[in-house]
Amino acid sequence: MPETTDLRPAAAYLARGPRTALRRFTAADAEEFTARARESRAHHHPWLFPPEHPGTYAVYTGHLADDPSREGFLVCEPAAGGAIAGFININNIVLGGFCCGALGYGAFAHAAGRGLMSEALGLVLAHAFGPLGLHRLEANIQPGNAPSIALVRRAGFRLEGLSPDFLFVDGAWRDHERWAITAR
Repeated sequence: MPETTDLRPAAAYLARGPRTALRRFTAADAEEFTARARESRAHHHPWLFPPEHPGTYAVYTGHLADDPSREGFLVCEPAAGGAIAGFININNIVLGGFCCGALGYGAFAHAAGRGLMSEALGLVLAHAFGPLGLHRLEANIQPGNAPSIALVRRAGFRLEGLSPDFLFVDGAWRDHERWAITAR
């Protein structure tokens, strides 16, 4: 496949690695993001349900933009014209003595298994423990979600325990493993 040029200006990216770059969600991303979400439905089920329609995308990104306790990042592939490969959000950010946030993330099916999310998570960790000033990040993952557990394990997260009936997902309260990492 021929290499394509990044269609976005370098200033649009908050951070860039060898194969991925992070940028903020925009209204202009609705069509690509929701199409990728629909294409990835089987890949995400039963763990994750990103917005699949422009209206739900607008609500989702509105919450990210308007809520100071959230930071949202699109994971993009600059060599593929800036195509969206996935997303990583830091939710429930609490500063002060806590300085913690909770991760939410997903790779789209076309990008899964290529190491892109591992690289992008490293960029998010640098942002969280650098400019954001956080001390700790948590990822709460359903025990059967092996790819998600492998992602955080590769990034250096440690398993801290099990939280029974922790989150309401896909119509039921689900147990989640608690993984965490602190600033190095």
